[in-house]
Amino acid sequence: MNKNILFLVCAILWSFSGQAQQRDMQFWRAYDQRGINVFETGKADTVAYDGVRVRIGGAFAQQFQSLSHENSATPIFNDNGINTNQLMDIGSGFNLATANLNIDVALGDGIRLNLITYLSSRHHPETWVKGGYLQFDKLPFLNSEVFDQIMEKVTIKVGHMEINYGDSHFRRTDNGNAFHNPFVGNYIMDAFATEIGAEVIYQNNGFLAVGSMTGGEIQGGVTNPSRRKPAFIGKLGYDKTLDSEVRLRLTGSVYTTSGSVNNTLWSGDRTGSRYYLVMENTMASTSGNFTSGRFNPGMRDNVTAMVLNPFVSFQGLELFGTLEQSKGKAANETEDRTWNQVGLDAVYRFGSMDNFYLAGRYNQVGGEMPNGLEPSISRVQVGGGWFITKNILAKLEYVSQQYNDFAATDIRNGGSFNGIMIEGVIGF
Repeated sequence: MNKNILFLVCAILWSFSGQAQQRDMQFWRAYDQRGINVFETGKADTVAYDGVRVRIGGAFAQQFQSLSHENSATPIFNDNGINTNQLMDIGSGFNLATANLNIDVALGDGIRLNLITYLSSRHHPETWVKGGYLQFDKLPFLNSEVFDQIMEKVTIKVGHMEINYGDSHFRRTDNGNAFHNPFVGNYIMDAFATEIGAEVIYQNNGFLAVGSMTGGEIQGGVTNPSRRKPAFIGKLGYDKTLDSEVRLRLTGSVYTTSGSVNNTLWSGDRTGSRYYLVMENTMASTSGNFTSGRFNPGMRDNVTAMVLNPFVSFQGLELFGTLEQSKGKAANETEDRTWNQVGLDAVYRFGSMDNFYLAGRYNQVGGEMPNGLEPSISRVQVGGGWFITKNILAKLEYVSQQYNDFAATDIRNGGSFNGIMIEGVIGF
């Protein structure tokens, strides 16, 4: 951890020393308050290209957690006489600080490289790369007027990148980058993965269309070729601000793959959840049990997921919704199973620079387990935040989560957790 923080500090000092210019990039989403409610990067060319430029940025997040949990699962003892359904005793304290290193490079007019490195994360104590991609908003090297006109409305991305399924991934916490999430935790079923592929985005007068194809897995590979199938991702939508007051956005997305060695649509975030060790047993560890509070339906072989995301903002009030269905199975299952998710966020921003906000979220998932049961999980999050500056954010959240109708032998049977989370975030 110490060497990672030292690395981040050195990168910050270097970026402000003049070696790399700390400035905005073409067709880029800011990592600070300005990036809130930015989804796909737009086509407005507001930054002049004046040669190759490197921008070094970062993100840092630290939480204080005060949560309690309980369950009523039937005791199950292992060979050492330990009850594997007994919950770990947890109390109040500070979680591991998480940090990102963000590198953006303007390689040409309308050509940008993005590389994000996780310096410290819950699941991995070592530094590791999230992914990297090239984004083309212009194709000047073709010297073609036809392609110049096409690229006025088209963006092309190629690399190992965050898949553009749904809109919630634009509002979620990504390890140290928690600036764009008004809450501390992400959704219960967290649709997030990095996959290798290409994406084409078309934007024109508010209308949006996205099409992409990836390898369908978080890592590349050449083994088990009969099981490896590509994943296809599509999105259609409309995003328009009316009379400078009301912004309306509505998108529908689909993600589908017919086969995979290990698909991770619902488990692609390897950095870990914010609710440390909730609903985990006495043998759990912070890094080994890094998905506490989330749910993965286990559709690792084939999966087809669809989501509808409406977004409305008016004079400081924002409403964001999620209506989602996922259908698929693991390789050892014979029948597809279905899981549904509903989410509703309400955020009210106020202050001279929208530097304060109040927020509430309801999130519920339910579906079929391999054992035939149909449990559900529901969560309520209520809180607020203060942007001390555009680069510094403090959050406070109360969270309550309930587990219903899980098997008596499942540690989640009769389960619940609740309490307070406080989070400090820096992004630049």
